[in-house]
Amino acid sequence: MNTIFYLKSTKYKVLSIKTKTANPFFRLFSILFSLFSLMALAQEKEKDTTKVNQLDEVLVSAVRVTTKTPVSFSNLDKKEIKYRNLGQDIPILMNFLPSVVTTSDAGNGVGYTGIRVRGSDATRVNVTINGIPYNDSESHGTYWVNMPDFASSLESIQLQRGVGTSTNGAGAFGASLNMLTDTFSEKASGEIANSFGSFNTMKNTVKFSTGLMNDRFEIAGRLSNLKSDGYIDRASSNLKSYFLQGTYIENSTLIKALVFGGTEKTYQSWNGVDATTLATDRTFNSAGLFTDEFGQTRFYDNETDNYQQDHYQLHWNQKVSRNWSTNLAFHYTKGKGYFENYKEDATFADYGLLPVGLETTTDLIRQKWLDNDFYGTTFSANYKSKKLDVILGGGWNKYEGEHFGKVIWARYASQSELDDRYYEFYGNKTDFNSYAKFNYKLSSKWSLFGDLQYRNVGYKANGVLANKINEEYNFINPKAGLTFDLNKTNSFYFSYSKANKEPNRTDFENGVPKPESLDDIELGWRMKTAKVSINTNFYLMYYKNQLIKTGQIDDVGNEIRANVDKSYRTGIEIDAQIKIGKQFVFSPNITISNNKIKDYKVDTGSGLIDYGNTNIAFSPNLIAGGILSFEPIKNLQLSLLNKYVGSQFAGNFDTEVTKLKSYNVVDFNVNYEIKPNSIFKSIVISVLANNVLNVNYVSNAYLYGDSYVSYYPQAGANFLAGLSLKF
Repeated sequence: MNTIFYLKSTKYKVLSIKTKTANPFFRLFSILFSLFSLMALAQEKEKDTTKVNQLDEVLVSAVRVTTKTPVSFSNLDKKEIKYRNLGQDIPILMNFLPSVVTTSDAGNGVGYTGIRVRGSDATRVNVTINGIPYNDSESHGTYWVNMPDFASSLESIQLQRGVGTSTNGAGAFGASLNMLTDTFSEKASGEIANSFGSFNTMKNTVKFSTGLMNDRFEIAGRLSNLKSDGYIDRASSNLKSYFLQGTYIENSTLIKALVFGGTEKTYQSWNGVDATTLATDRTFNSAGLFTDEFGQTRFYDNETDNYQQDHYQLHWNQKVSRNWSTNLAFHYTKGKGYFENYKEDATFADYGLLPVGLETTTDLIRQKWLDNDFYGTTFSANYKSKKLDVILGGGWNKYEGEHFGKVIWARYASQSELDDRYYEFYGNKTDFNSYAKFNYKLSSKWSLFGDLQYRNVGYKANGVLANKINEEYNFINPKAGLTFDLNKTNSFYFSYSKANKEPNRTDFENGVPKPESLDDIELGWRMKTAKVSINTNFYLMYYKNQLIKTGQIDDVGNEIRANVDKSYRTGIEIDAQIKIGKQFVFSPNITISNNKIKDYKVDTGSGLIDYGNTNIAFSPNLIAGGILSFEPIKNLQLSLLNKYVGSQFAGNFDTEVTKLKSYNVVDFNVNYEIKPNSIFKSIVISVLANNVLNVNYVSNAYLYGDSYVSYYPQAGANFLAGLSLKF
């Protein structure tokens, strides 16, 4: 898990490059796999596939919802994911879901990518993998670049908007996103998938499954390699990842042991471009720019971000009786890495260097490191009958992070040793939660939902301001709602949820922040027939002390946030799926919203300026998307994809200089599957043409001061093409 500053932020993050070959966790999993194999050989009972599938869903039952829950949500299954899974990251694959806006630092969806839901950025989106928290403990961010091609190992994704039912990990102030990794395969299989495209983008993936051996045990895995030059100058990515899963199955037992992770090396493209450069040279990247001793302008060739992250999960799901099932999970994540910068005219004293001569400044190369560990457990028990569905559970997680910086080269000599650390900070965090949630069928038409979570957070750290952080928070987060089934076609729901959330590390670095609270009201209507389904949802999210993005970043690239007393987000979301005949499916969605800070006041140092009611930064009032799919012949699918994002502001002052223009982007996707009679089970040819209308648009920006804006342009027309062979 990575943390801001000496960790990582969407702008700066710390990365790793080394792996330990004698890792004790690999030995542990090897032993577990061996034990499972012996158990499998000893078993001769016939499996119950239905029960096994139900047990597999227990992995995420504590954090997922259904249409019987009064929550606004969208699902992406394996089939929908694979159509466009040609190298772009998970946020880009989710781009066409309601209320979603995505961005990419490199401009083409590879490398550093980000997602916002209802205007809330990734630090406000609770992310879990098989129910295990993934958000970085200190920054609260999610760094998808650490899990390249993870989409190739996903069974499904569920995005809940609003507070949702996030149970484990960081509090959800915009959405909850939970991912379920591949389920088991009954038959042995293999897959080789390769894709290539614009900007020298290339993805190579190899997957395998042993199938169920003796109807009890399966081993499955994946290796991926992904490279791209990026749309922005030098915004290259060199990404590698792996996934290994062992599954043991018995009629009432499902045990999964997983090891997965990735390494990434990306050339930094975090600086963006100013308005003048945007008009003349959209792909310009200032990262690594310096003047050598001969007065020549050059770019440092290793201005890179380097990180490795390895995850270990063990899940034990048990069907205790007809009504009861349990889940127990243990997890451990190891992350280590750095980002490297060339710094001109750095002051010796700032880096703990003692000059030999009279010089007070020097050019140097620095590395900012993060070395962290995240481990813990989650657990739940589920009782389910015809009328009542109850889940009791909780989790305990601990984060231990070390932040340090090194100078690896300096132009002028010093009395200090290179590689000495010029700062050493730490961050330790514990997170305990317990919860009880239920769905009770009051009658044939009415259902009652309730959810109560208690969360205790302890955080100790120090940082750049030399102020030690020692905070403890106790949060109680209730949720309640009703669902009314008018008939088999129409249902209505209403819910109220309260959420509380602690500040992140950067908030403490830039002031004395307060914890946030959110009251979320959701009112919805669901209609479903054989050919048409429509989901309509009204929401009001009212915040107290919301930590809003000011649009500015600090001197190391972390996004600065500030508490505002009162603010709100309110809007209506509509999404549908319409089957037109036997060959067409149209899936449109639209979000119309209003996102305001009430009585926004800013302390300028010489007094308060009252800006009145202003728009919250990065919160467009109109977001729309749609996918029109056409199947002219069997196994051939043609899809036209459209995304519209209304104008938004990079700051909270509603000034024209901070306004980002609206944009509308059209993509085109082709998938054709061939099923030969021999050798291969399936051959899939895929083509994805992005931004076919070649629109010049900007999806993100940052402020430097009150008026200087740095923009993040996205690629014009580009393509990806892939070939997948399954056997």
